[in-house]
Amino acid sequence: MPDALDATPYDALLLLSFGGPEGPDDVVPFLENVTRGRGIPKERLKEVGRHYFLFGGVSPINGQNRALLDALRKDFADHGLDLPVYWGNRNWEPYLTDTLREMVRDGRRRILVLATSAYASYSGCRQYRENLAGALATLEAEGLVLPRIDKLRHYFNHPGFVEPMIDGVLRSLADLPDDVRTGAHIAFTTHSIPVSAADDSGPAAHHGDGGAYVEQHLDVARLIAGAVRERTGVDHPWRLVYQSRSGAPHIPWLEPDICDHLQEQHAAGVPAVVMAPIGFVSDHMEVLYDLDTEAGAKAGELGLPVRRSATVGADPRFAAAIRELILERASAERGQDVAPCALGALGPSHDVCPVGCCPARAPRPAACGADSPYA
Repeated sequence: MPDALDATPYDALLLLSFGGPEGPDDVVPFLENVTRGRGIPKERLKEVGRHYFLFGGVSPINGQNRALLDALRKDFADHGLDLPVYWGNRNWEPYLTDTLREMVRDGRRRILVLATSAYASYSGCRQYRENLAGALATLEAEGLVLPRIDKLRHYFNHPGFVEPMIDGVLRSLADLPDDVRTGAHIAFTTHSIPVSAADDSGPAAHHGDGGAYVEQHLDVARLIAGAVRERTGVDHPWRLVYQSRSGAPHIPWLEPDICDHLQEQHAAGVPAVVMAPIGFVSDHMEVLYDLDTEAGAKAGELGLPVRRSATVGADPRFAAAIRELILERASAERGQDVAPCALGALGPSHDVCPVGCCPARAPRPAACGADSPYA
């Protein structure tokens, strides 16, 4: 194998995702997994899960992950990268612990993890690391030999993640009627999180107003808006907005909400809006329901033309980016000089999460970090 395609010391890749129900009977048990420990009654979970029932009780996220698995395996095979790919979820089958157990029994000892979350935050990074630590603790209690696990760095500003989103926005603009296209506004959307969680996101040096979470999204939005301007000659106004808020109403979350933003833009005379879900890797439920259904209904009520651009999903460029990230990390682990690939003003993210990065409300062990009990 050519040295450029040498993944050693790693012997497997784990695709780690959130998980989702795959039928009506799965919805409440899935939500019980997501909300475990919060004491939410089953009847309330049925109400929370109503948007899943609108789609037959099936979340698209598992299908999206299967498509990404196929894309990764094809890319690896096409380029001669001999690295098996496994898949585990935090909240639904295939469960993370079961997949790690399978990997250990298959003899995997150095595992790289690709999380389906591109940005820094507690829920988008450290919580995945906590789940990994919990799975390792279970395997340790079962007497299994524990593998060493590393997590790929955040890829929000990798060209293979950004370029498909640029193309998606361009296609959405081109799909608008001619008379509103030039004046269209771009609403870059991501999942709202509590303001306190945003402020504490990323390494401690980045903590503050919005933390790394907001900083990283703004950097990507600027990259996309700049590319659209260069390729169309039109400087479209834009703003980073939020969606999918949950939780107690008295706790401040990031704003403005996408539906409120659409109303504001309509009142300001904006002729059309492109909604660009840059915070999401694939078209899962928060995209299909909160944007396509709820925000789409609000735009229809206002008589405001909107288009929703595509997420990255299983785009071949994203699969290629993951291959490049694997080879980059493997080279660094072998002590070789590497030049990490990143666009924008922020540069490449850290390989190992430092102490104090995206802290939890209550301290819990987390893998793949400087403070990990599993070195």
